Amino acid sequence: MIQIESVTKRYPDGTTAVDGLSLEIPDGSITVLVGPSGCGKTTTLRMINRMVEPTSGRILLDGADVREQPVNTLRRSMGYVIQNAGLFPHRTIVDNIATVPRMLGWDRGRARDRARELMERVGLDAGLAKRYPYQLSGGQQQRVGVARALAADPPVLLMDEPFSAVDPIVRKSLQGELLRIQEELGKTIVFVTHDIDEAIRIGDMIAVLRTGGLLAQFAPPHELLSSPADAFVEDFLGTDRGIRRLSFFSSQGLELLTEPVLPAGADAERAARAAAAGAPYVLLTGTGGRPLGWAPAADAAAAAATAGSTGADGLLPHGRPFVAGRESLRDALDCAVLSPTGWAVAVDGDGAVAGVVSQEAIGAAIRSAHATGTDGGGAGRAAVSKAGAAT
Repeated sequence: MIQIESVTKRYPDGTTAVDGLSLEIPDGSITVLVGPSGCGKTTTLRMINRMVEPTSGRILLDGADVREQPVNTLRRSMGYVIQNAGLFPHRTIVDNIATVPRMLGWDRGRARDRARELMERVGLDAGLAKRYPYQLSGGQQQRVGVARALAADPPVLLMDEPFSAVDPIVRKSLQGELLRIQEELGKTIVFVTHDIDEAIRIGDMIAVLRTGGLLAQFAPPHELLSSPADAFVEDFLGTDRGIRRLSFFSSQGLELLTEPVLPAGADAERAARAAAAGAPYVLLTGTGGRPLGWAPAADAAAAAATAGSTGADGLLPHGRPFVAGRESLRDALDCAVLSPTGWAVAVDGDGAVAGVVSQEAIGAAIRSAHATGTDGGGAGRAAVSKAGAAT
């Protein structure tokens, strides 16, 4: 556990970056510091490894004041990841990752073996080991930065806006990779970001800071979204916090319909049963039960016969499916809204169709979840958000 006790950082010109901040950062979790520019997020992070010394107060690591350790020993015991990775341009990827183990006295062979092991863990191809940072994409460089921070197996990982310089697609991939690694390793991670969506996606706890380093609220993501402490937090979360909150409601309880699902090439009797199921469309499936596309229920027989030989030609696109039970009601609603039919396709872990569900049914599930308060806090959050993070 990291304990921040009444910590203030005031600079000689009178600027107060952090003011009387107290936090207990839980062991083995991801705690996110978020807030507007000038709120002291990065200053707080850097005080944990003494890159910045506090003016007053103290920071404890497992009960011991961090100032009691030699600063170099302290920093080597903590992984540190920054924006743009901060790699050494003259070193190969494998030697960049091996930096801290070598500083700790590991021999070159052992350090490089550890580096190659971590390349695999963070999703880097082994063939990149002898390349240099300029030969990698931005996303690959950030993965190297994460691997380097993990090289000596530190209990604490400090991350200062590590994914902010990459495009949204790569950023989502890196977030998913971080959650996967955290599920395996269980580090104590302190993560700085200005992006509330990123904070909600990866954080077990979120500290919202005001300008001047004042704590506005410290809570799990689902609690932050459902019960903002004040108008500042509410404004910072944005007007779509209700939609964001749906990420913490599981799709597990959705009543999926299987009757309107029709295999390509099905006979006329089977097509007639699908058409009579009461849905305006039927979903055609192909090899392995994977979705092909939608057809009007009135055209079910003809569509089934045609799809048996031509595949998805002439069918309405099925859109992005969601994984039933693993993804959230927000994912299900998004799939339904983007579908040309207003219906979402649910699949199992292998991509086979598990059923279909309408916007109206998803809306009813959302209302029921709100009424009963069955949101995905705690263990539910892990099941809904983190299990499917890398998908």
